[in-house]
Amino acid sequence: MNSPVTEWLERHQIVIYLGGLVAGAAVGLAWPAAGPTWEAAIYPVLGALLYATFLQVPFTKLSAAFRDIKFLTALLVLNFAVVPLVVAALTGLVSLSQAVLLGVLLTLLTPCIDYVIVFCGLAGGNSERLLAAAPLLMLAQMLALPALLWLFVGSDLADIVEVGPFVEAFLILIVLPLTLAWATEALATRHRSGHVISSAMSTAMVPLMTATLFVVVAGQFPKISDQTDQVVRVVPLYAAFLLIMALIGLVAGRLLRLDAGRSRALVFSGATRNSLVVLPLALALPDAYAITAVIVVTQTLIELVGMVIYVRVIPRLIPATAATQ
Repeated sequence: MNSPVTEWLERHQIVIYLGGLVAGAAVGLAWPAAGPTWEAAIYPVLGALLYATFLQVPFTKLSAAFRDIKFLTALLVLNFAVVPLVVAALTGLVSLSQAVLLGVLLTLLTPCIDYVIVFCGLAGGNSERLLAAAPLLMLAQMLALPALLWLFVGSDLADIVEVGPFVEAFLILIVLPLTLAWATEALATRHRSGHVISSAMSTAMVPLMTATLFVVVAGQFPKISDQTDQVVRVVPLYAAFLLIMALIGLVAGRLLRLDAGRSRALVFSGATRNSLVVLPLALALPDAYAITAVIVVTQTLIELVGMVIYVRVIPRLIPATAATQ
């Protein structure tokens, strides 16, 4: 059971996140020379956030999830066959600069493997299945992203994205936090200290997310303060993606006759994107692509608002009392 502090933070998370973004922009403008310092803080803060996220789902329930071939196949098809078609349709409707387009592609072409687990759980979805699928989804996007970028923008732009930072992000931001979360759960079976750590990290999730948004914007906003119109252009695109993927996920769950928990998980996986994990890729780009990182963070904010709506609406569209027909 969550503490009163944790519940209060979760109820007010969107306002808190907005505060972090505004504060980051203000600090970035007032103290532009500190940009490299804020950028250096991104990995530690983001790693702590993902560690807290992985602690939310017990690893002892994962064995059955790996045997759910039907669900895992549905996730892969939805994220790597259907989503690219949706992204192609959406990006074909608007004119975007190369730096902005790259930010959109990096984000929308990579399925989320972190806080989607928490939001799915809040909506009564099968979060254990999503956690079990996280390593597979991460590996698949590492392999698929270069090819998808080439298909969308050609070799001239795809060559800008190096594999090295992506592998580094996977090891530092996924493997390390996941290993620490497993070790913490193992500790909790023997010592009370494990439960204390898990409870503390659960309470820290909203502050850690806020800190991540703050340091990213503080580090990047001075570079793109004269390009805010480019950021505004992608907001409707991101919102449309959330709406379209919700509908597609609902239909897919019905066609596959998945139960309510897995249907909800499928919807959340198709809609949520890996913005915070691909952020290091955007930050590693040349200065001419400084706006790319902000485009990635913009998607995070739109998605967080969307997830609050999802948590309330998806359980009504996919009732837990009846199997998907």
